[in-house]
Amino acid sequence: MAIVIYHNARCSKSRETLALLQQRGITPSVVAYLETPPTPAEIRRLLDQLGMTDARQLMRQKEAEYAELGLADPT
Repeated sequence: MAIVIYHNARCSKSRETLALLQQRGITPSVVAYLETPPTPAEIRRLLDQLGMTDARQLMRQKEAEYAELGLADPT
């Protein structure tokens, strides 16, 4: 099974996750999602794999941009 990490090098949790995988001898495929955003089809596939229905569940909800863009509002 291939391991893929959607990575943000500025995010400490993302860096820690990548380091943990590498320490365990796992070499994941790294997608720098800020530089290469996933397509709508890729997002739908990820949501399905994760058992989620709303793309907002994948977002960093504590970021200022999330609030500024009103992304918490489902309408």
